[in-house]
Amino acid sequence: MAEKKGFPMPLEVEYPKELQGWEEMYPPTYLFSKERQEWEEKHFWFHDKIHAPEAMYPLDLIFQEAWQISLSQYTTRVFCIPPAQGIAQRMVGCYMYITPVAPPPPEIIGEKAGLFQKRVFYVFDHYDELWGMWLKKFRALGEEMEAIKVPEDFPKFESDDTVFPEPRGYYTSFEVMEAWDKLVNLMIKGWQFHFQYLNLAYLAYLLFTDTCRKLFPGASESTIGKLVAGAYVQMFRPEEELCRLARLAAAVPEIAKLLKSDLPAEKKLETLRKTAEGNDWLVEFEKSKDPWFYVSCGSGWFHYEGSWTTKLEIPFGYLKSYVERVERGEKIERDLPAIDKERAQLAEEYRKLIKTDEDRKAFDDTYKAVRTIYKYAEDHLFWVEHWFHTIWFDKVREFGRLLVKRGILKDVNDIYLFNRFEVPNLMEDMATTWALGEGVPSGAKYWQAKAEKRKKILEAAKKWNPIPAIGTPPEEIAEPFTIMLWGITTDKVNEWLKGSAVAPADVTELKGFASSAGIIEGKVRVVKLLEEITKVEQGDILVCPTTNPAWAPIFTKIKASITDIGGLTSHAAIVCREYGIPSVTGTGIATTVLKTGDTVKVDGNTGIVKILKRA
Repeated sequence: MAEKKGFPMPLEVEYPKELQGWEEMYPPTYLFSKERQEWEEKHFWFHDKIHAPEAMYPLDLIFQEAWQISLSQYTTRVFCIPPAQGIAQRMVGCYMYITPVAPPPPEIIGEKAGLFQKRVFYVFDHYDELWGMWLKKFRALGEEMEAIKVPEDFPKFESDDTVFPEPRGYYTSFEVMEAWDKLVNLMIKGWQFHFQYLNLAYLAYLLFTDTCRKLFPGASESTIGKLVAGAYVQMFRPEEELCRLARLAAAVPEIAKLLKSDLPAEKKLETLRKTAEGNDWLVEFEKSKDPWFYVSCGSGWFHYEGSWTTKLEIPFGYLKSYVERVERGEKIERDLPAIDKERAQLAEEYRKLIKTDEDRKAFDDTYKAVRTIYKYAEDHLFWVEHWFHTIWFDKVREFGRLLVKRGILKDVNDIYLFNRFEVPNLMEDMATTWALGEGVPSGAKYWQAKAEKRKKILEAAKKWNPIPAIGTPPEEIAEPFTIMLWGITTDKVNEWLKGSAVAPADVTELKGFASSAGIIEGKVRVVKLLEEITKVEQGDILVCPTTNPAWAPIFTKIKASITDIGGLTSHAAIVCREYGIPSVTGTGIATTVLKTGDTVKVDGNTGIVKILKRA
């Protein structure tokens, strides 16, 4: 038997010459090193295409830095999930790779077990009240971030009110540096809150699926997923607000006509302000806008994605489509009652199959837990990755504008070319130059040269196709979160090892996770870039690397979805179950093999996609 080709070890990875110097962009702890070589080579590292599919701008890494600590500590030190440890991160040529840390020694697992029982099931039993407390403190955190004052410029001289009746003792130089430090600290703290219940939501799903597999050996993954569907979650609220606004507009012919037009969003707003009916609609629009338009146009992880508040063409594009559909008599809202009714009937049918009181209690307990806490997986998503991150990006832009105004950087977004440990150096240089007086040069040429160099490296990284994994893969991928969220399985790793031996045109069938039940045939729409989402038409089957929460408005348009990345608890899996449409996630190659216009059969019950006809 031929020896299977392996992946390179961490220090053996070869990089294009155009990437030379990439290492300096990231904190040193993010680099593979000889000092940690023995430990690093014991682990299997894979490219995190869920959270970091693209080349990483240094400042955008802050979210990854924050979740590495937060996710891991809740597993290892807070809720103490017995065999589990954290998820470690490393950068490889501007791309982020992760690995589940190997389990701890048996004695530590034993210590954790007692704490796990006491702490985790308390949260399951009290989740509804705990969620209210979480939301209150998290919104307060976001409001605190929004209230940070970033000076528009440094004054020629400090004003009299900073001197009389008593000199204040600190001035603009300190305020700028303090404001930046506070902004960073609040972001790190926000991500501490992010994972407060997320691991437990995934754990509840895992416990429930394990119970179902034991009690109902023939139950498919998609059926188990359907048992969990039908939840009211706040990540869908932005879309619900668009539906509400569309129906209000459709009731007033003049407003409906305007929203259906091809005028730019700003022109539509300007026209609406000229009439009483238009102003009435704008009152409702503003009610929806804060907080529900604080939605990223992408995943929320990258500064260049923008949000509905900064790219109004996105929500107005959805409104145009919704108004047209309302006028055609179509239903634009998610049919939650029907999904919930189907879920309840299915649960009752399965419950009737249980023969013993003990098994019935196991089913009831795990089902109650997952139905209670699992909605956190989508609820937190709106408040953290979207609302909170939108505030962060707005504030960072304020600092970027200040750095440009003082001549330190050339472009507002150049601030993202420096990591969170480097940006304070820019702030201090700016403050010091101002404090020293007139005619004193800053280090602007140094910073600008570094920014230009990094832009070129990142552009080169975007053209590079990084390897899917590093290190020695285990005989079997068994770590449950790796499978459930990232969709990394033993079969997937074996496909990576085979490489691209099969030409895309020769592929007739794709396999992935049966993430949402149902069978449908239709033509696919391949969406690789954010701006392509507007091309999705009624009845399309969406094919994409992974879905973004901001795409929720198109889920009432599409018949099914197929993704490259993600497991049973990925966003695509959850959202398709909530909209009652078939989904196959984690195929690995859908966007490579399929072309817009191809006809396929999506089987969300088995996780198989058959290619019926090429475009």
